[in-house]
Amino acid sequence: MTTARRHYHITTFGCQMNKADSERMAGVLEDMGFEWSEDPNDADIILYNTCTIRDNAEQKVYSYLGRQAKRKHEKPDLTLIVAGCVAQQEGEALLRRVPELDLVMGPQHANRLKDLLQQVFDGNQVVATEPIHIMEDITKPRRDATVTAWVNVIYGCNERCTYCVVPNVRGVEQSRTPEAIRAEMEELGRQGYKEVTLLGQNIDAYGRDLPGVTPEGRHKHTFTDLLYYVHDVPGIERLRFATSHPRYFTERLIRACAELPKVCEHFHIPFQSGDNEVLKRMARGYTHEKYRRIIDTIREYMPDAAISADAIVGFPTETEAQFENTLKLVEDIGFDQLNTAAYSPRPGTPAALWDEQISEEVKSDRLQRLNHLVAIKAAERSQRYLGRIEEVLVEDQNPKDTTQVMGRTRTNRLTFFTGRINDLKGKLVKVKVTEVRAFSLTGEPLETRAAMAV
Repeated sequence: MTTARRHYHITTFGCQMNKADSERMAGVLEDMGFEWSEDPNDADIILYNTCTIRDNAEQKVYSYLGRQAKRKHEKPDLTLIVAGCVAQQEGEALLRRVPELDLVMGPQHANRLKDLLQQVFDGNQVVATEPIHIMEDITKPRRDATVTAWVNVIYGCNERCTYCVVPNVRGVEQSRTPEAIRAEMEELGRQGYKEVTLLGQNIDAYGRDLPGVTPEGRHKHTFTDLLYYVHDVPGIERLRFATSHPRYFTERLIRACAELPKVCEHFHIPFQSGDNEVLKRMARGYTHEKYRRIIDTIREYMPDAAISADAIVGFPTETEAQFENTLKLVEDIGFDQLNTAAYSPRPGTPAALWDEQISEEVKSDRLQRLNHLVAIKAAERSQRYLGRIEEVLVEDQNPKDTTQVMGRTRTNRLTFFTGRINDLKGKLVKVKVTEVRAFSLTGEPLETRAAMAV
């Protein structure tokens, strides 16, 4: 089969892990000779990398698929692929619902895309959802950005939160070796990338499945050890990581973040609920009080650190008083950003089968009240930036104002200021903050780090 001048299009739903997987699959397709198409209707391969955390994201996939399935009747050689978590969850059932599909593949098979496509090109309809050991990927991802990049450090999740489908669709934890992670980062440094975000569904679990124990009795490879190991990669100016789990978040990790100058002062630690009984029913493995201690310790070591999190309202049996404990936690901590969601029952999870599901009206009301408080607290947190000089890594042009560029502070605040993207992209610029909003800043540029060194 010739692939000359043939095109592909990938639509990605969901989390950073999915976006990182999509970049790798794009790299496979380009290595096979396919070219990116911005318009899915001009593509010969259409791949939907899916998310099943929320029902509305799953339903959106079926809507997109319906349109392309009709198109396939007019263009029989169109290749339709569903990858990611919906593919893993539904498996062969997806083929019964959308028989026009050529390939259904779970997240663990992202690195096998070339082999699976060859089976499709040989005339087969393929379902790849069986558990496998994830092979180290030697294909270069097609990165969507040129300044910042994601690097997976651990795949899968061994937690069994009663609301979460991730362990069912992403498989057991599999850590990459420190050497493979560092090698990928070194290549990114050579290519001119300035910031790397280390990714894991439960990143604090990194290394539990790797061999070796220290004389102190802990795992030889931990996420804290990994930070020390990769911190000095040439060219990489900033390090971030996500997503952390309060059950495993340690003071040793916090100390490392405070000691290592490239690690940014931003922590994303989902708490999900501020009520201990709800947390117990969620099987989260920590209490409201333990979460508070983690945040207090972070602020002891790094007083200006930004804290972001995730929260769920309307979990089955959640009472008004229990919801108010979530509001109290948000009020007391003052998050810089909080991703909120109403509980959505997911197939194969225990909580989906429980009685006393909360009505959509109550969930909607609680979500609105929580979001209102989040905006107030975020605006209060933003006030500390007014008049300060912040270092901003310039990522792109402001799409709403082409006279401005945009980037992020070390604390992950989106910041806009006047400048030419061709001159400033990838530069670290000192910016005096002149205007603050709940989730972004505006400022005046002073000088780049490169100019300061001259």
